[in-house]
Amino acid sequence: MNTAPQHQPAKPLAGWRVLVPRGGPWGDGVAASLRRQGATPVIAPLINFAPTNDQASLDQALADLAAGAFDWLTVTSATTVDVLYAYRATVPARTKVAAVGETTAAALLAVGYHVDLVPEKDNSAAGMAEQMIALEPEPRDILTLRSEIAKPVLTRMLSEAGHRVRSVVAYRTVGVPVTERIAEDVRSGRINAILVTSGSVAEQVHQQFAEIPDTTLIAAIGPRTARDAKRAGLDVDIVAEMQTVDALIDAVATFSLPHAADEFAPRTGALPLPRTERG
Repeated sequence: MNTAPQHQPAKPLAGWRVLVPRGGPWGDGVAASLRRQGATPVIAPLINFAPTNDQASLDQALADLAAGAFDWLTVTSATTVDVLYAYRATVPARTKVAAVGETTAAALLAVGYHVDLVPEKDNSAAGMAEQMIALEPEPRDILTLRSEIAKPVLTRMLSEAGHRVRSVVAYRTVGVPVTERIAEDVRSGRINAILVTSGSVAEQVHQQFAEIPDTTLIAAIGPRTARDAKRAGLDVDIVAEMQTVDALIDAVATFSLPHAADEFAPRTGALPLPRTERG
């Protein structure tokens, strides 16, 4: 009988410590994916939601949603999912749910909601509006939940197409200070990669981590988030081709684990630009 040990599949992120910038069910799911690749996830929520300044409108919208008043619900961020979950919002089976991208869709599914539409190409409010307009030639009742600072692109496009849209501010985005231990882990280079999953997260990374070593990989979840991150002042090292967590983790896995005094390098052997020359 052959007692030789079975070959174990390689784990490309073995030895990596990766900062996950959101908590809750979504953060737990990302952490599990990282562990499967061999990494040690460090969950450090950088943003959270604060109550809307118009609580009455939100309460009424969620009550009407539960009563089946809307044909569609649009969800444009994982933070909106946090709000729905916190309020234990009921989404009837007949109400279709549109998620702006795979990250938002995954957050919805993680807490038990259904997803009927994710834009096929353009993971943006405009892209989602275009696809919904193509699917729905007749006027529909649509609830759009958004942050206080979001531009009403989705509401405007759907309304101009003849749909009956109720736009409600569901939350205000606020930063969450990290612990001194997390801040020191980033400062010292013990965190090998920081996942940037939204423009709001990018702003907090820039504000809270004044000193990010050159050996720390800044990974953005898709081109749109990369643009937002650069506007926030971050030097982005790698951009996932698709706006999904799996694509983001796979993008990080194409790099070799950096040593304390060395730049990280792609597994192909090509050296990336020094941080001061990136972006």
